[in-house]
Amino acid sequence: MTDIEQVADHRATLAHRRDERFARVEPRGKRVHTARERVELFFDDGTFNETTPMRSAHGGGSGVVTGWGLVDGRPVVVASHDAAVASGAIGEVMAEAIMAAQRLAIDRGFPIVYINDSGGARVPDGILALHGCGGIFALNVEAQRRIPQISLILGPCAGAAAYSPALTDWTIMVKGQGHMFLTGPDIVKAATGEDATADEIGGSRLHTETSGVAHLEVESEVEALESARLLLSFLPSHAGGAQQVSGAVPANPRAAEALPDLVPAKASVVFDMNQLVDGVLDNGARLELMPGHAGSILTLFGRLDGRPVGVVANQPVCRGGILDAKSSVKLARFVEFCGRFGVPVLTFVDVPGFLPGTVEEGRGVITHGAKVLKAYVDADSPKLTVVVRKAYGGAYIAMGAKSLGADMTWAWSNSEIAVMGPGGAVALLHRRALAAADDPIALRDELAAEYRENVARPYGAAEAGIVDDVIVPEETRGRMTQALRMLTYAEGEQ
Repeated sequence: MTDIEQVADHRATLAHRRDERFARVEPRGKRVHTARERVELFFDDGTFNETTPMRSAHGGGSGVVTGWGLVDGRPVVVASHDAAVASGAIGEVMAEAIMAAQRLAIDRGFPIVYINDSGGARVPDGILALHGCGGIFALNVEAQRRIPQISLILGPCAGAAAYSPALTDWTIMVKGQGHMFLTGPDIVKAATGEDATADEIGGSRLHTETSGVAHLEVESEVEALESARLLLSFLPSHAGGAQQVSGAVPANPRAAEALPDLVPAKASVVFDMNQLVDGVLDNGARLELMPGHAGSILTLFGRLDGRPVGVVANQPVCRGGILDAKSSVKLARFVEFCGRFGVPVLTFVDVPGFLPGTVEEGRGVITHGAKVLKAYVDADSPKLTVVVRKAYGGAYIAMGAKSLGADMTWAWSNSEIAVMGPGGAVALLHRRALAAADDPIALRDELAAEYRENVARPYGAAEAGIVDDVIVPEETRGRMTQALRMLTYAEGEQ
């Protein structure tokens, strides 16, 4: 046997041993792939290059498959936990392998995808395992300033292993299969007496709807891998890197035609902001993140004029599009990420204000709302804002106002911008007259109409230069496209 044949035979033997131990079908009928199969499915066909494939620890392997390959022709680094080795627990050698992959990604400016399937730190390795986990976390933090990081939760992600996804940018979980928790059901039962299943304590529904720890729930491993590829298509390889510009595609024609009549004149009547986005963005692939969490805010990636953009919008069909503590955290995270990687932020505003009350104050809505302000101010990417119906009080400022550094702002002709809505303003300014009126409801409506026309209409804001122009809905796509071309113009572009 030649040297080449010996090397190939040894590699094949190692791969077979790993795959033989792990290939299985879950009781729910879902196909669970091996660590290597997951990597091969993720990358463009035939492009995966494994790093240190023969390294072993205690004769059992490092417990992770690491390397790099191409996604739509661009290099991406991967670290895929191998649950066939000590249940994917993180030991000294495994941590070193993951850190080497992180170092490669950071130094070369390549995105990194972590495929998580781990029981936590490897107990026999003791302090060496904990030290290795800490090293992974430190490089997660360093990578935040340089490259996109995506975590896929395709199995358990327990104890120390759960901290790394929380330090990455976006986390995708497989329903009924992926779990994240610091302490599992057995330990919780022993420590507190609480009976809880893995789904209840750390399943995808909990983390994508309630906690906000994860950002997308999918049905299968293949869907998780495809979602990660789609997400990467909207992102540069690294901070300051070139955006992936494709050919411009017109907006959905039906949605574009419906724009002039989409938004009801009455502020209390709801409409679906997705229909407005459909009428403005290119008619192509989209990816909404955190769709089940804090639904009064939409956060999604799409394209305008062929350029990737991040979209933030109030969603009137959910609590009137109001801002609260959870939606503020969601909004700030998305804007901060877009700003860090140069993705333009398009903001569509229909916000009645911040949710009042003791519950929200107790949740720290002031602090979380302030983080939204900071995210917009810090974001260096192009920022374009359109007020489509109402924008009241501090929430007007928080939704990408000119004062926070928006490059261009517009208001639809029937929109309202004011310190508070007409009803609240009239109740405050004319409380004595209303109290003395024979028909206070009629007087309130009359005064509210006057306030709306004389104070809240957007023309005063345009005359003051606080918005750049008052436009009609069908002008929105053209105005935003022209502004985006100007703001992203580079010498040498045609």
